[in-house]
Amino acid sequence: MLQDKDRMFTNLYGFEPFNLDAAKKRGDWRDTKEIMAKGRDWIIEEMKTSGLRGRGGAGFPTGLKWSFMPKEVTDRPHYLVINADESEPGTCKDREIMRHDPHKLVEGALLASFAMQSHHAFIYIRGEFVHEGTELVRAIEEAREAGLIGKNACGSGWDFDITLHRGAGAYICGEETALLESLEGKKGQPRNKPPFPAMAGLYSCPTTINNVETIAAVPEILKRGGEWFSKLGKDEKNSGTKLFCISGHVNSPCVVEEEMGIRMKDLIETHAGGVRGGWDNLKAVIPGGSSCPLLPAEICDTVLMDFDSLREVNSGLGTAGLIVMDKSTDIIYAIARLSKFYMHESCGQCTPCREGTGWMWRVMTRLVKGDATLDEIDMLLDITKEVEGHTICALGDAAAWPIQGLMRHFRDEVEERILAYRKIAKAA
Repeated sequence: MLQDKDRMFTNLYGFEPFNLDAAKKRGDWRDTKEIMAKGRDWIIEEMKTSGLRGRGGAGFPTGLKWSFMPKEVTDRPHYLVINADESEPGTCKDREIMRHDPHKLVEGALLASFAMQSHHAFIYIRGEFVHEGTELVRAIEEAREAGLIGKNACGSGWDFDITLHRGAGAYICGEETALLESLEGKKGQPRNKPPFPAMAGLYSCPTTINNVETIAAVPEILKRGGEWFSKLGKDEKNSGTKLFCISGHVNSPCVVEEEMGIRMKDLIETHAGGVRGGWDNLKAVIPGGSSCPLLPAEICDTVLMDFDSLREVNSGLGTAGLIVMDKSTDIIYAIARLSKFYMHESCGQCTPCREGTGWMWRVMTRLVKGDATLDEIDMLLDITKEVEGHTICALGDAAAWPIQGLMRHFRDEVEERILAYRKIAKAA
């Protein structure tokens, strides 16, 4: 279990004000100028040492990602873009940072931008986050008025500013290149890669896109040292702390900061008050936001919450948004509802996703009633394989994986419902 002295997000629940004075008392904006004085290379090396991996779902090493930016700035400026879209069902961690600890994000944006030689950062925030956006704007204005950002930020000699851009509520804009398209005023559709954003991103300039939690963790890592962060968590590939969102059939839904590699059962029972009706009433858990394949109760007993452990059981950490389902859940309907979401949110650019998500949803709708044949289960799985890995972005994968997880662990329930429907239909 994470000790209080190692927590980075100390105002996660908003018990204290979010304003600049309160943030400084919590340690924000401390030694920022001194950190910048150590130079860009030092910052990037510390981030590599920390082992911090992207907290938006992909889990790519942050320091390595920053190092991909060109070493020299030419006539094309460098940009940092912060993904605050957070539209993955079951995920609600970034909004807590933005409304209760926004100065961590602003300070992290300055340090990350300095390391990548960017004078301007853009925060792309989900349109529905009206309150969070308002608080974030106030934090940016406070930092600007105090000379912490703007001209000669923190007295470092580096000019830096932030622009907050409100999205229009499209899930696809959480994909980094679709986000860039939207920022440029175009339809939010993913770009083909290469070129990758580090070479040609926002306005065809070198760009790095990071998640809110990733950037907000940067100041504390640099102040305490990358080695400190790397010693937290399970191992060097799953290091540090992570914000976990726990929702669904638990007694106390919550967002909590814990070490990477904590056992799922301990996480749910210690922080979320346990499963409704007791642990024996657990049916399944989606461990990383709705796109990750679900895990049945027998796996949830022992599985650890980190990138590698969840991959070993054919799921993923994703955004660490746990959706807990007890035995009252109609598991087939739950996955069908997710299929409808991904069908609705497909941008329609790639044929496998545009057509396949609709096919999957229509078959899942019939499986909810049992109005199908046993052969159609394998046909549905074939469709998921034709969609998975055949699209520009990962939305096709996100639509396919929940269905694959359902059939991997609860195929017997699907078959039983089909047989029961046929029996009733035959009797009628």
